[in-house]
Amino acid sequence: MARRKRKEEHVNHERWLVSYADFITLLFAFFVVMFAASNEDEAKAGQVARSFQAAFSELGIFSPSAASVAIFGDGDAAASAMLDSIVIMPGPGGGKGEGDYELEQVQDRLEKMLEREVEEGQVRLNIDSRGLTVSLNEAGFFSPGAAVIEAQALEALEGIAARLLDLPYDLRVEGHTDDIPISTARFPSNWEFSTSRATNVLRYLIAQGGIPPSRLSAVGYGEYRPVAPNDTREGRGLNRRVDIVVLSTSAEQLEPKALAEKTLEETGAPIAFLDGPEESADSPENPAGD
Repeated sequence: MARRKRKEEHVNHERWLVSYADFITLLFAFFVVMFAASNEDEAKAGQVARSFQAAFSELGIFSPSAASVAIFGDGDAAASAMLDSIVIMPGPGGGKGEGDYELEQVQDRLEKMLEREVEEGQVRLNIDSRGLTVSLNEAGFFSPGAAVIEAQALEALEGIAARLLDLPYDLRVEGHTDDIPISTARFPSNWEFSTSRATNVLRYLIAQGGIPPSRLSAVGYGEYRPVAPNDTREGRGLNRRVDIVVLSTSAEQLEPKALAEKTLEETGAPIAFLDGPEESADSPENPAGD
């Protein structure tokens, strides 16, 4: 009986297309980042770069790393500063959130810029689950019992505002006091006192720092969020502070949105409240203003 001839296996000569497609994809991403870097809008450039790198890291194209991407040499300091927040994000399960590395870089720069204030204990910086907290102690920024920012502290506050201006995060200004009650004609309690200090810092960030009001919020905690025991002079000094919190991406998700950004399902508000013109109290439908 004649043996059957084995069919010859055809070699796939098109396997190179896989590697070529990966190369083209990476090349496309590179030129998109370069184009974004040439844009004058630093915040948008960083957002575009982070979006591409986060997407590619999820696909396993980039190996996990926390190293900064060096695109420009030292000769172009302005362009390098624009992209110094671009990082290669870890893949799934890599640990840190998308904005954590950038906040750490901001913390390092603020510590260098405010080296004297940090050494003297006037400013403290910390990163936690909420984001980056810049604590302004009463000593150095406010007079005891006063809510007006001291003139000698404005330079440091201006530098902080300039560093936070182009970050794509919301900011919350929080006022705190120690447990010694205040009772004056202007501040009946520590609630008003802490809120007034926070509001004054917020107003400076808007008027002098140029930060959009939509990114800001202010709150007063009184003596109820201490960071140290109030039974010592040093502890009370640490508790009398104003915190500027740069909210992380996860913390921002918990913040209330403006009505225009919400859907009907989220608000439960009638269509008229979302789309219709606001009726005045003297409208024909409501002549009595009820």
